[in-house]
Amino acid sequence: MFRALRAIGLACMSATVFAQIPDNLVVEGIPPIPVALKRDTSRYLEFRTAAFAAWHPTRREMLIGTRFSDTLQLHAVAQPGGARRQWTFSSEPVAGGQFEPRQGRFVVFSQDVGGGEFYQLHRLDLAEGKTTLLTDGRSRNGNARFSKDGRWLFHNSTRRNGRDTDVWCLDPQKPESAKMILEVSGGGWAVLDVNEDGSQVLVQNRRSITDSELHLLTVATRKLSKLTPNRERVVSYGSARFSRDGRSVFATTDLDSEFLYLVRIDVASGDLTPLGNNTSKSPAWDVEAFELSPDGEQLAFVSNENGSSRLSLLKLGSGKVRALSAIPAGVMTGLEWHENGRDLGFSLAHAQSPSDAYSVDVKTGRLTRWTESETGGLPAKAFREPELITIPSFDQLKVSAFVYRPDPQRFPGKRPVAVIIHGGPESQSRPGFMARYNYFLNELGIALVVPNVRGSAGYGKRFLTLDDGYLREDSVKDIGAFLDWIGTDSGLDPARVSVMGGSYGGYMTLASLVHFSDRLRCGVDVVGISNFVTFLTNTQEYRRDLRRVEYGDERDPRMRAHLEKISPLNQVDRIRVPLFVVQGKNDPRVPLSEAEQMVQAVRANGRTCAYLMARDEGHGFAKKPNADFQFLSTILFLQEHLLNGQSIR
Repeated sequence: MFRALRAIGLACMSATVFAQIPDNLVVEGIPPIPVALKRDTSRYLEFRTAAFAAWHPTRREMLIGTRFSDTLQLHAVAQPGGARRQWTFSSEPVAGGQFEPRQGRFVVFSQDVGGGEFYQLHRLDLAEGKTTLLTDGRSRNGNARFSKDGRWLFHNSTRRNGRDTDVWCLDPQKPESAKMILEVSGGGWAVLDVNEDGSQVLVQNRRSITDSELHLLTVATRKLSKLTPNRERVVSYGSARFSRDGRSVFATTDLDSEFLYLVRIDVASGDLTPLGNNTSKSPAWDVEAFELSPDGEQLAFVSNENGSSRLSLLKLGSGKVRALSAIPAGVMTGLEWHENGRDLGFSLAHAQSPSDAYSVDVKTGRLTRWTESETGGLPAKAFREPELITIPSFDQLKVSAFVYRPDPQRFPGKRPVAVIIHGGPESQSRPGFMARYNYFLNELGIALVVPNVRGSAGYGKRFLTLDDGYLREDSVKDIGAFLDWIGTDSGLDPARVSVMGGSYGGYMTLASLVHFSDRLRCGVDVVGISNFVTFLTNTQEYRRDLRRVEYGDERDPRMRAHLEKISPLNQVDRIRVPLFVVQGKNDPRVPLSEAEQMVQAVRANGRTCAYLMARDEGHGFAKKPNADFQFLSTILFLQEHLLNGQSIR
């Protein structure tokens, strides 16, 4: 339990005004949220983001996702700096949208309910403002791609059995036309592109992040043929697009390489040719995204260079590569060409700016910012830039982290630390906007260490596999190496360190508490795995096989014994510091039971465990009131257990 609320400097509890607890939340072991704290943090809770979604096909107009109330919805922006006109209005967030490709008369968007991730496709008719459900309302649907004439929409769906991601198509004007055109086995199949005349669909089968294949599906015959060659070793193919004439496919692959690079695949022969003078078979970094220009003559591609994005253009005729240097360092997503062949749209975020929508003129290199999202009134200079550190781990493998330090003028001396571990595990901590975490830096004086342990993406395919199966706890040892480094840094206090993370980062938090309780003050586990066997048994069927490749197959007796041995739930007696567990009831990835069994076990062992559960959320909190309550609760938890109850400003 938390100690008394001297943390906010109040003389007596009877004079305190507390925020009301919403009915949708289960709150255990968390003290009431003082209204004074909510007021103090308000500027850090009112930031907004804008994500580029699509260009209108006939106008220079953007479709973006942003939040005006509690959830992210679709808006249109007619010009740079123009007003955001809201087009969808729902209590549930919208997960992306695209225009009908001919006239842009309607938008198809994706949305789930309560965070359950059973996404449905909807049609929004712009003239009427009317929304129509296109899918069955029950299955999981995604990867929607229009035919170029807009008549057909191809997508994946688990409609047949709830497990396999078959390929379906429908006329978006007639939802009843939906039909399955490819029955598959497995949950890793995805529609990537449709050729110019709509006769073929480019399909990926992803067994894991390092093992995938590309296939061509002929729509008329429903025949599937493998495009990528048979191989004796595991190869990954990432993004892929048809050439304009359909005779080639452009793709990224790590064939004979540690990193993903650009290739052209001949459809008739299957021959593969590397592209570009800096995208050969020995690149230094992954090409993480690309798009083909409307005239088919150049590729815009984004490379991930130690977490930062670099945008370049590749002329397909000459092979010449030109970097677009006007774009500031940060993290780019959502790359798309306008039909005019000059404007590239994308989202960009960096440490001193939340995500916003941008475009760049590929002829002049001129960068245009379409949206300028609010930061609660805080100036951009108030947000701290990170430094990148690289250290040797227990086995001398180099691992890295972004380190954010509070202003030393305001917070002199050794600073307490929050180690924030990303999920995935095949994800990556990158130098984007830290959002609410800026409150830790600017108001509490907590330094942030944000690591990329082994198994993280962005550092080559060997690095990706160094935590697989029986190697799982080697990634936890990497956290031990960062704790060692914290002890050597003159600006950090090794006696005041917390650890937190979400999803796989939640598992890493629990495992760190198991192995390093003598070096940590507390931990915050958000939708984390507590027992690998129960997790693999209860996670949704469509994703179970993909997770078995990463974590190990619990059906194998030897692996099952190993998974049981390393699971934090079965080592709960080694957790000797306070824990805060956060969970969404409808989480399809890490089920509610993972959180509840951990909370029960920690409490049965006589240790402090606070618990927050939202009945209308899934794999993390997407609705602003819930996310705000979670953050305020986390502040109180860290105030009590990391900062020794010192006053909150």
